[in-house]
Amino acid sequence: MPNVTIYTDGSSLGNPGPGGYGIVLLAPPNHRKELSAGFACTTNNRMELMAVCVALEALKVPCEVTIYSDSRYVVDAVSKGWVFGWERKNFKDKKNPDLWIRFLRIYRQHRVRFVWVKGHADTPENERCDRLAVAAASGGNLPPDSGFDGGDE
Repeated sequence: MPNVTIYTDGSSLGNPGPGGYGIVLLAPPNHRKELSAGFACTTNNRMELMAVCVALEALKVPCEVTIYSDSRYVVDAVSKGWVFGWERKNFKDKKNPDLWIRFLRIYRQHRVRFVWVKGHADTPENERCDRLAVAAASGGNLPPDSGFDGGDE
C-alpha cells in the first residue's frame, strides 16, 4: 500500500457563512497536490470534514494514510470511535450526517490514522491549508453547500 500524508483545514467566515477547505497531499518521493474549494453558506465543521472527504476521495488506490488536522470535531470523532456509534444509530440527532456517511464510505477503502495538530502553531503544511481554505472562503461567486443544515456542532 502506498503511504500518503495529508494535511487538511476548513474555514468559515462567519459560522454559518462563506466557507472553504484546503488540502495538501504528500506522497513519496516528491509528489505534492493541493486542493481547495469554497461554498457560499456553510460552517467551519462542515468544511473541516469536507476537506478530509475530498482528500481521501482524491486517492486512486487504497493507501496507508496519515491525516493531520486541527479539527477536534473530526479527529476525535474518528480516533475515539464516536462516528461508528453515530453510524449504528443512523446519525440520529447528529449534524452533518451526509458528510459523515460520505467519509465512512471512503475511509473504509484505506488505512487511515488521524493526528491532531494545533492550529496556527507554525506547522508549515497546516498553515498552507489554512491559507487555501481562507482564500477559497473569500472567493467570488461560490456555490451553496447543499448539505448545510443551518447549524454547527
